[in-house]
Amino acid sequence: MKAEWKAFLMDAGAVFDGERVVHFGNPGREQEVALSGLVFADLDYLGVIAAHGSDAGDFLHSQLTCDIHALDAGSSQLGAFCTPKGRMLGLMRIFRADSGYTLRLPADSLEAVLQRLRRYVLRADVTLEDAGGNFLRIGVSGVDADRELRRAAGACPTAVNGVAQAGPLTIVRVPGIQPRFEVFATSLQAARTLWDALNVRGAPVGESAWRLLEISAGLPAVFAATAELFVPQMANLQLVDGVSFRKGCYPGQEIVARMQYLGTLKRRMYLGRIDRDHPVPPGAELYSGTGDQPVGRIVDAQPHPDGGLLALAVLQIQSAEAADVFFGSPDGPAFVLQPLPYPFAAE
Repeated sequence: MKAEWKAFLMDAGAVFDGERVVHFGNPGREQEVALSGLVFADLDYLGVIAAHGSDAGDFLHSQLTCDIHALDAGSSQLGAFCTPKGRMLGLMRIFRADSGYTLRLPADSLEAVLQRLRRYVLRADVTLEDAGGNFLRIGVSGVDADRELRRAAGACPTAVNGVAQAGPLTIVRVPGIQPRFEVFATSLQAARTLWDALNVRGAPVGESAWRLLEISAGLPAVFAATAELFVPQMANLQLVDGVSFRKGCYPGQEIVARMQYLGTLKRRMYLGRIDRDHPVPPGAELYSGTGDQPVGRIVDAQPHPDGGLLALAVLQIQSAEAADVFFGSPDGPAFVLQPLPYPFAAE
């Protein structure tokens, strides 16, 4: 995080853990407001990879699960980078940049993804670099978020996954229970101006509150702790337009396609509540009530204002449908299913 931006956030009341904003003084209240009000957050927990060069589009199309050729300047999409065994090493949101592509993903998985992608470049005219230092990243969410962004920045995408440019600000609309946006600022002054404008009617929140909104939207993430654990369909990636089954080969494509067309999916991602106050890290195990072998893994879990945790977890379908899933051990707190904002029938 840039020193000037960190100082600005500290002056605004941010409480830090290292380089991440934990909260702005009242984490419980921030979780509550995030689900119903206008909020904005620093997104430094997300990193950025930039892909440049005349072959960048073709290269990414050959490596990721999504159709990069379908991207234009006004759209973004999710896509996964898989191992040859079809397991997701990284999951990113991709959009066009002036001279290439921008890939947004959790910062703790960035280096592994970047190094693995570079192995496949060979003679292609592609440059891949960690571009996190080039952007300040701000999340905005709320019923009036689009109106506030138009007022503050002069532009705002109307469609989910849409992208709008407003000078040094790139604004990406992402799925959410309310209108939700990620803003990428290349100017410190522009980021400060936007933050101050949002602060008139909105409230700043910490990383956990923003991740709660990601969970509520049913959007998977691949952190370092869950790298290479899930095939894309296990994390419902095909339900949120993160997989194209009409494009050519990419690492793990045969595994992903076989799972889709042969109906061999035995695990998928569910939304649920856990009656537990202590944090639960990505990758933590879940169990059935009758066995000592794990039946699932946490994708992400964050405190909910009504108590306990709201979590996304990849689970054995059989155990989930039997409502027989518990956190930590067979006699731990139950994982109580909640409705996702999209149906499994959409497959």
